[in-house]
Amino acid sequence: PLHDALPISLKTKIPIYIQPSHGFKLTKDLDKPIIMIASGCGLAPFRAFLEERFITKATGNNWLFFGERNSKTDFYFEDFFKDLEERNSLRLTTAFSRDQEDKIYVQDRLLENASDVWQWIHSGCLIYICGGLVMGRAIDATLQNIFTQEGNLSKEESRAFFKSLIKEKRYLKDIY
Repeated sequence: PLHDALPISLKTKIPIYIQPSHGFKLTKDLDKPIIMIASGCGLAPFRAFLEERFITKATGNNWLFFGERNSKTDFYFEDFFKDLEERNSLRLTTAFSRDQEDKIYVQDRLLENASDVWQWIHSGCLIYICGGLVMGRAIDATLQNIFTQEGNLSKEESRAFFKSLIKEKRYLKDIY
């Protein structure tokens, strides 16, 4: 049989674990703006999101916040994202925590852009977050701070607004 003729490296069994996405998928509304927030390998689905939006000629704006340790070694798919940025198809905001003495994280970049983030949210954008659990929790808190600061909401109103984004499926997370 052909299988017996294959080199040993092609016979190696690799375990694969398939898990449902629980709704973490790109909106079909091509006019909707999206904000994507990623750390580490959480960036991978956003490359696919942006490829699809580019191919389908989506008119909604795209904004990516990406954080990792070092820009020289950890900026995955850098050429792809910078190319989209040059084509005005992506607003790119990065946070490389170890490139300077003081650590900078994606939540810091969100706060630096609080006014624009608030405007995007009020224009109906969807927010996607993919990455580690610690980053996910920090983003939850940061967004609620932005709602308080930029929306002049009380802490209770900010929490309620945050919960409404989740209920409306405008705030989607894939956190691990």
